[in-house]
Order: sequence, then structure tokens, then C-alpha cells
Amino acid sequence: MLTLVLVVILAALVFEFINGFHDTANSIATVVATKVLSPGQAVILAATMNLIGAFAGTAVAKTVASGLIDTEVVNVTSQVILCALAGGITWNLITWWLGLPSSSSHALIGGLCGAALAAAHNDWAALIWAKAGDAGWTSNKGLLWKVFIPMISSPIAGFLLGVGIMVLLWAIIAGMSRIGGQIARLARPRWVNAFFGKAQLASAAYMGFAHGTNDAQKTMGIIALSIFGAQSSGALEHLPSWLAFMRPDGGEKDIDLWIIITCALVMAAGTAAGGWRIIKTLGHKMVKLHPIHGFAAETASATILTTAAHFGMPVSTTHSISTAIMGVGFAKNPRALKFTVIERIIWAWILTIPAAGGIAYGLLRLFEALGWA
Repeated sequence: MLTLVLVVILAALVFEFINGFHDTANSIATVVATKVLSPGQAVILAATMNLIGAFAGTAVAKTVASGLIDTEVVNVTSQVILCALAGGITWNLITWWLGLPSSSSHALIGGLCGAALAAAHNDWAALIWAKAGDAGWTSNKGLLWKVFIPMISSPIAGFLLGVGIMVLLWAIIAGMSRIGGQIARLARPRWVNAFFGKAQLASAAYMGFAHGTNDAQKTMGIIALSIFGAQSSGALEHLPSWLAFMRPDGGEKDIDLWIIITCALVMAAGTAAGGWRIIKTLGHKMVKLHPIHGFAAETASATILTTAAHFGMPVSTTHSISTAIMGVGFAKNPRALKFTVIERIIWAWILTIPAAGGIAYGLLRLFEALGWA
């Protein structure tokens, strides 16, 4: 049983590594596309800021660990977590191969929901819509409020904030040009590009930090969930001394320090591995970007991610940066957007949760048929 728990933790770290290189593009595509940084420099910046961001809190990890599956309805075994991770990993690799910026977050959540549904024999009560005793639809807890509403609202917010920041920046530049003199010189394209080329270093770092605050925590939650399940089943009663650190220090809502450190380091390593297929889609295929556009898109996306992380919402880095780029492109020129590429991306978004969930559901059913679960 302990071996299976260790396999699950290893699979979770594999997912975290893949999340790092799959979602690297989300935090560095714009800064590479605008040629402010080389791909190598951008990856180093993103990996460093991912690592720092991963230590910024555990609200999202706690949501994944204790706010998506009702453990009173379904027995969260190591097999359930393993199938959930396999569903997320499989879908991530498929979309990475196709160069589609789909959501690692939603792949993981979809896998978790699909595996839980199979384990509960299609009892939808296994998925928490609002915790028992909460005020139903008015509650801000559970799958509905923590996943599905942010899943819809964050892309909309990314688009609108991208448009808003871009319009505001143009208004400031237009105002400077009307003042005249030295101020007007700073509003010329050459000076604007030079300024935002430097400013984009800050916005790209902010984006990397935001990615770490949200995405790294999801795997922390999965590992914590598997540890809680193993402890409940008695698998951690006779741990060898060198694995004593695996015993949870606190209750179900606590994320131990070793989990935080491990996930942070693995995501940073995955980020350093890069994800150039998706960078090409995000940074070049949707709309042509200049430094001012990259700054606006990164600032908009990172703001949404850090806000969501504060409230424990596991939103998609992919969705927020993609729609922020769309918003910036729309503000620049609606005709500049390449809608055939956008359509492919949206289809990947729509399919992610059911596809990853379906893979996880099928795998657990297979495990049951083979007597492994």
C-alpha cells in the first residue's frame, strides 16, 4: 500500500513537471514574441519567479485537497488519485503535441472529477457543489464556486482587462503627445517601444510569479489529498524512519512544508525545460505583438491569477493569458485577430475537463475490472 502511495506522489510530481513545461509558454510567450528577451533568458526568469510564487500561499492547494471531492461519499484511494493524474497528464501531452494552450489546471480538475465519479459509481454527490450545511447556491464554496464560475469569468475578465489596460496606456501616450516639448518626444513609437521593452521585464516577472502562486499549488493539493487518504486507510502507520516526514503535521486543510518545497522545485525545473510549441501559438499566431501589448497582456493576466489565488480559486493560467492577448489584440485592431487559431484554442478549453475526466473515469473502471481498485 505504501508503494502505491509513493507511486501516486511520483505521478503527481510528473504532472507538476509537465505543467511547468506545458505552461511555461503562458508566462513567457509574450516577452519572447516581442523580442524583449531571448527564449533562454525568458525561461530562466519564468522558472525563478515560478519558484518564488509557489511559496506565496496555499489557498488553492487547500481547495484542491479538501474542496472538490466529498470524502464522505467517495473513498479517495491512491488508485483514484493515480487515475486522476493519468487523465490530466494524458490530455496535457496531447494538447502540447498539437501546440494548443489548453489548461493544465482544468485537466487536473477534470481528471479528479472523472476518477471520483467512477469511484462513487456515478453518484454525483461525490463532487462537492456546496458543502453540507452551507447556504446552497449562495455559498462561495465547492466545485461550482471554486471551479466552474471562475472557469467562465476569468477568461472574460482577462479579455476585458486586456482591452482596458491597452486603452488606458494609449490614452496616456496620446495625452503626452498633446503636451508638447520633451514630454511629446517620449510618446513617439521609438521611445514607447524602448520604455515598454524594459517595463515588460517587470510584467513578465509578475506573470511568472502569478503562475507559481496558482498552478504549483494544484499539485500540492493533490499530494496532500493522497496523503490524507493514505493516513485514513492506515497506510502510514508503519512508515520507515526516512519517510517519517510524510505523516501530516496538521488536519486535512493543512499543506505540509515538504509538499510545498517539492512542488515548487519540480515546477521550476519543468518551466526550465520549456514549451516552445505553445509559445509559437500564443506569441505569434493569434496577433502580432509589440512590447506595449505584451506588457498589457501580462499585467492583466497576472492580476487575475493573483486575485484568484488569494481566494483559493484554481483558475487557468492558459485561459487568462490567452484571453488577455485576445483583448489586447482586439483593442489594437479587431481584424488583426486570427479567429481560426482562436477557435482551435476555445475548442481545447471546452474539451479539457470532459476529456481528462473521461480518461480518468475509464482508467479507474479498467482498474476495477482488473481487480486493482
